[in-house]
Amino acid sequence: MAYMSEEGYKKLVAELQYLEGVRRPEIIQQIAEARDKGDLSENAEYDAAKEAQGMLEAKIATIKAQIADAKIIDETKIDTSTVQILTKVKIRNTKNNAVFTYAIVPESEANLKEFKISSNTPIAKGLLGRKVGEVAEIRVPNGILSFEILEITL
Repeated sequence: MAYMSEEGYKKLVAELQYLEGVRRPEIIQQIAEARDKGDLSENAEYDAAKEAQGMLEAKIATIKAQIADAKIIDETKIDTSTVQILTKVKIRNTKNNAVFTYAIVPESEANLKEFKISSNTPIAKGLLGRKVGEVAEIRVPNGILSFEILEITL
């Protein structure tokens, strides 16, 4: 079972619909056009289209498995008294006083550019279950980081 937000679930469903409804017909058309060009044994376009079809079908199968395995987290039942999946946590690095706010999300929704970190990362694991005011000492590959939890929100 893979936990995800409703937003993450909807993105997966939309991606699946796009791949099946738009990309698959495009690739089928490319294969048909390449096949019409004659000898398939030396047809690079045909080979490329068939390879693209294989990769597309693998991606569709992966997304279908993720959707089937999904457990949507009810955001209305999230308690913000502790850091949990789908909460945003404002932290301060105790060594350099840098302040960051991260959303703790399921691995499939992680995006560092959007400050969404996977619940499987060392930092997220070290923050989960903590309360405002606590200091988390977190072991990372290059040492130990110390973060004070300043705020927990949705």
